[in-house]
Amino acid sequence: AWYVPCLASLETLQELCRKENLRCKSIGITNRSLKSYEVEYLCDYKVEEGKEYYLVKWKGWPESSNTWEPEKHLNCPLLLQNFLSDKNEYLSRVREGKALKVRNHIKALKPAIADYVVKKAKQRIALQRWKEELNRKKNHKAMILVENTVDLEGPPLDFYYINEYKPAPGINVLNGITTGCECADCPAEKCCPKEAGFILAYNKRKKLKIQPGLPIYECNSYCRCGPDCPNRIVQKGTPYSLCIFRTNNGRGWGVKTLQKIKTNSFVMEYVGEVITSEEAERRGQLYDNQGNTYLFDLDYDSDEFTVDAARYGNVSHFVNHSCDPNLQVFNVFIDNLDLRLPRIALFSTRTIKAGEELTFDYQMKGSIELTSDSADGLSPSKKRIRTVCKCGAVCCRGYLN
Repeated sequence: AWYVPCLASLETLQELCRKENLRCKSIGITNRSLKSYEVEYLCDYKVEEGKEYYLVKWKGWPESSNTWEPEKHLNCPLLLQNFLSDKNEYLSRVREGKALKVRNHIKALKPAIADYVVKKAKQRIALQRWKEELNRKKNHKAMILVENTVDLEGPPLDFYYINEYKPAPGINVLNGITTGCECADCPAEKCCPKEAGFILAYNKRKKLKIQPGLPIYECNSYCRCGPDCPNRIVQKGTPYSLCIFRTNNGRGWGVKTLQKIKTNSFVMEYVGEVITSEEAERRGQLYDNQGNTYLFDLDYDSDEFTVDAARYGNVSHFVNHSCDPNLQVFNVFIDNLDLRLPRIALFSTRTIKAGEELTFDYQMKGSIELTSDSADGLSPSKKRIRTVCKCGAVCCRGYLN
């Protein structure tokens, strides 16, 4: 027998069971819970005969089961707060920032306001589920948060979180390395980078000490040193809690750090599908028509391969460009010493405060070449439509490409 994963959410399956009066213990629908009611969100508001009522969407029930309930019956202070906040947010936007005069004698919400409140509630639920999904799939300890206080955009529909390269058929991102260093103290002995003809990339505080353009050779899975080796940094994943957030100036999603990051610290790795440059050119032409793409040329030694993070990637998928970036690109070699297939790591160029957006220069040497008519567009071809840069830096070049 073979199985395929169910694409429906738990709530959708519960809703179907209740609608058809079916019981399924594995998803929590039993005789006892079949008729249970929990407020999922509030849809509308009205006043009748001096009493306040809210239209309730019940969790796991179809919208046709929504009911009007008096406020005194509702034990959901956070959902009430969200409802009032979303209503006032809509009114503030309609009035274009003018002082909001709250009227206490409103008998019912206008349909446009109720529609906005429902959309915000659904967006909040969708973003919460996305955040939970991202944190289930990540392989590092730091948290990933999601935030949108700008518009009604929800999670991207065609993006799948991965932790490492996803090679296309015929491409081997692990070259079968079978040896490692025998060091007892990696910084003091002839470790992996020295064997490759380079210096150790990190100092005793595990901060980067080499100049941009030089490669990083970390200890691999066959090395004698343990997990606390100071030459194992990128392979451990990002150590900082990050937030994917919606930008307010038309740059789509962005990423900000929730913790202070010191200079020359590893922040994250850029991952995606590894494809040939020929395939990247073909995809680039398709992406141009769509308005965005994420193609990163692996050109440390040659230009045979490209990383495409359009559909498969990690948090770095959402990092925006800046002409004055706080992240720098470095090529890293760990369990694959093939110079055509380096791993791409992003390190801080200066101290980054908690809450500050993370950015890197898409035109950095050995980095992405931006080419599209979208602020997020990247492509290997250089003859594309020029894209206006919205980074806002004092030294902004005006265009992304």
